[in-house]
Amino acid sequence: MVSKSDLDFLKELTQAVIDSSRILPNQRISPDFGPNQTGGTLIRPGGRSSYPAFWIRDYAMSVGTGMMSWEEQKHMLMLTATTQNDVLRKTKFGSIIPRGAIADHIRIDDGQAIYFPGTYSVENQGETRWGYQPPLDDVFYFIQMAYEYVKQSKDLTILDQPIRGISLFQRLLLALEAVPINPVNQLVSVHEKNRGVDFGFRDAIHITGDLCFSSLLRYQALLQIAELYQWKGNRVEFRQMQSRAGYVKQQIIRVFLNSTGMLKASTGKSAQSDVWSTAWAVYLGVLHGKDAMKASQRLNSAYLDKELAYRGAVRHVLKSDDFSEKTAWEGSLVKKDTYQNGAYWSTATAWVAYTMSLSPNSKAKHLIDEFIQDLKQGDFRKGMEFGAPWECFTDTSQQNPVYMTSVSVPYQVLIDLASKAQKPTSHRRIKNSLN
Repeated sequence: MVSKSDLDFLKELTQAVIDSSRILPNQRISPDFGPNQTGGTLIRPGGRSSYPAFWIRDYAMSVGTGMMSWEEQKHMLMLTATTQNDVLRKTKFGSIIPRGAIADHIRIDDGQAIYFPGTYSVENQGETRWGYQPPLDDVFYFIQMAYEYVKQSKDLTILDQPIRGISLFQRLLLALEAVPINPVNQLVSVHEKNRGVDFGFRDAIHITGDLCFSSLLRYQALLQIAELYQWKGNRVEFRQMQSRAGYVKQQIIRVFLNSTGMLKASTGKSAQSDVWSTAWAVYLGVLHGKDAMKASQRLNSAYLDKELAYRGAVRHVLKSDDFSEKTAWEGSLVKKDTYQNGAYWSTATAWVAYTMSLSPNSKAKHLIDEFIQDLKQGDFRKGMEFGAPWECFTDTSQQNPVYMTSVSVPYQVLIDLASKAQKPTSHRRIKNSLN
């Protein structure tokens, strides 16, 4: 899907974006916030003046690039563990912070945890428009941070390190149990009165019922915990976690797969066919065989019909699956064709391209070519009037320049495929040893 020269360009750009996203100790990046006083380097979601804090998910989604040192990884992992919530708390808005919850983002000046989107204020966090509990994905990304650090550094001793009397490994298990689960199918599930954001890349969207993307994250986290158990020599627990993951995988297909070959985002509000969940599920190997092929055909068709992509970036929902003429998702805090409600994002581009590539006469290479060409034209290294990679854009607007996951996630997928070091669908799957 990508030439060596284009992959080399993407690698260099990804490294440049990550370098621009670092906040060094005592560095001040915004006049509105103090310097980094957390004791180590932080990596924020992007460069320049955007996002003056440490966001867990953006970092966790990027750590697999191998472009962060072990020392940096360890600092951000332990900072996140230190800010894990240990006792059920209520906010002044009536929302709750469950035991085991992980911060949405962490302030750089004082290291305090902000569990909800939309604010940098400890006292004013928890407005219910962002949900009645924190985003549900960060607990799983915390597990991914720990897994990646151990896999890359081979430092198993960190799992036994105590944080306020609880070992890091026990904190991973505590996080795993901090989200609401449907007892019937073991999928992540919420209703209107305990709603939490299913995935931070759509925190302005209201989604209820059994949740697909969060459940995919749970599936991955269970496999990662299983592998940590195996590395620790706990074979019984390893098999138990693998079994739990296998059941969640079966239920994801049973509950969310629809007749078009796509996975629905949920079973409640905003239950539209979900491009990101579908493509990532194919890449994880959750959807495979005929199911993956049907999804591939649907996305190729949508690409040709101009319902999916623009300038190499992709929508969350196909245009033909928009809830109405007024909104892409059924529930949204933002207008149609803006931000997470119909704008185009590059974070999911390579997941989509891989899914498309399974079909004969696939247009996957066209999508990747458009993605790379757009990055070359707008490369932020050309000067301040350039900003690519952007967080998202439409044909009339674009926002947040030098955005990390817009290149770091596609790079991880494409380098895996190009290197042929493992089977394509094994991206983020678990190896059986630390060797």
